[in-house]
Amino acid sequence: MNQTEAAAAGGPGQFSAAAGGPGQFSAAVAKTSTTVASTGTARKPKRGMRGNPALTLIAVALGVMMVGIDGTIVAVANPAIQSHLHASLAGIQWVTNGYLLALAVMLITIGKIGDRFGHKKVFLTGIVGFAATSAAVGLSGDIASSIGLVIAFRVAQGAFGAMLQPTALALLRKNFPAERLNAALGIWGAVIGASTAAGPIVGGLLVQHVNWEACFYINVPVAAIALLVGLVVLRETDPSPAAKSFDIPGIALLTVFLFALVWALIKGADYGWGSTREIAFFAAAAAALVLFIVRESRTKEPLLPLRLFRSVPLSAGVVLVLALMFALFGAMFFMTFFLENVHGLGPVAAGVRLLPLTGMLIVGSPLSGTLISKFGARIPLVAGMLLAAVALFGLSRLSLTSSLSDTIGWFALLGLGLSPVMVGATDVIVGNASVELAGVAGGLQSTAMQVGGTIGTAVLGATMSAKIDSLLPARWAAAHLPALDPAQLAQVKSATSVGVAPVTASTPPQVAGLITNVTHTTFISGMTAAFAVAAIVALAGAVIAVAAKQGRATDGTAVI
Repeated sequence: MNQTEAAAAGGPGQFSAAAGGPGQFSAAVAKTSTTVASTGTARKPKRGMRGNPALTLIAVALGVMMVGIDGTIVAVANPAIQSHLHASLAGIQWVTNGYLLALAVMLITIGKIGDRFGHKKVFLTGIVGFAATSAAVGLSGDIASSIGLVIAFRVAQGAFGAMLQPTALALLRKNFPAERLNAALGIWGAVIGASTAAGPIVGGLLVQHVNWEACFYINVPVAAIALLVGLVVLRETDPSPAAKSFDIPGIALLTVFLFALVWALIKGADYGWGSTREIAFFAAAAAALVLFIVRESRTKEPLLPLRLFRSVPLSAGVVLVLALMFALFGAMFFMTFFLENVHGLGPVAAGVRLLPLTGMLIVGSPLSGTLISKFGARIPLVAGMLLAAVALFGLSRLSLTSSLSDTIGWFALLGLGLSPVMVGATDVIVGNASVELAGVAGGLQSTAMQVGGTIGTAVLGATMSAKIDSLLPARWAAAHLPALDPAQLAQVKSATSVGVAPVTASTPPQVAGLITNVTHTTFISGMTAAFAVAAIVALAGAVIAVAAKQGRATDGTAVI
């Protein structure tokens, strides 16, 4: 296994909106193409429990399942976290984005660490670390009530989560014969897809009947079972002599680029888009990106070989993955606040409202695979992005008086539109890479998913903040509400950005009604503007999809 082949799986936070979940299902498809391209002959499994293919599948599915559930649980828990910890929009964004950034930066590196030291060790370490950091997130809310600590432990949770996906697939590759590997990956992907779909319901039940911290505590007993099973049945992979060195400067520069870019996007409304600090962060991001490109073009063992991008279809596939996760994360992130804070739904009811999206992603993925096999990747990709654009445009037409049934239809259409992109973009990226770079291409696909989701929440959050900044003062004054000083206005803007009306029990009913109307209508204006931006991105993705083409056969085996 080459140094980044193990990173071909999507990261565990992809469906959280944010971030972290549907990418996990498509990543199984991605890894199918990657591993089939490079497996060759697999060792015959030994008799007994250790190394048994079926038991290995159960062990790795248990480990990754908790990460799949965790991603969509957090999407439902975000409003409760924000309310309990009095977090700003930027703060609650970092609960998701800190996790995703750690995941994105670590995926390729973790694949190489597993190649060098053994994937079983890394996988089991990931289980223990993910459980420990999950408990720490819960305790940060229970005891410290600190959004800063929650974010810090979410970053650590993302780093440990990155240890699970690529190493799980490497363990499957080692223990399954080549002729049974695709079937195993299909079952594995279905388990992850089902777990991500269950997340909103499980999260809603826990938030509504226990507390939001329970959404993280639940990982501890699941991890204990996964660890016990893993210790008994998993067989270690052999160290790879190819993974002898690490591109530390490349990793550092990529980290600086992603952090500076996302920080600038999230803090733009607070700093001012033309402020010195804002320009400095954008400049730092640009400088880090340039230095990363220079580094990767000159080093002998780059983190990301730039020659991959000589393929126009492959580059188009990467952009499509970015657009896919950009749209998906934005939709889930804002809709939970819309459903719970504006429409007053409980967490369980909000989770049920998200099921059309997750359900259609699961149903649409195998259907999309069939269509891609029959017609090639281009037509399903173009059609899928167009459907996603229509759905996002429909969501951008929501108003305070819209029926909640409207969200169900648009979410179902969005899931149906994004499913061929999840499957087809993977094919385009991995299938158009050279054989020796198939694993690197898979890692690129995974990282693009994390980065797309992170940038999506940041850009759409910035759109939301800008819209609120422009509309709220005038609407507040037009409603003849008491004038606000700068500090009070900042507090009202912060509450409005998550759909909360800043009223108390002592606020006169008539005034409370006016404040609620102003803040809710302003929130919806910001949310619909964000959906309009996402619709434009999806429409641009449909144009880019024209440049995509079907992945070619590799080593005599057709790429899916």
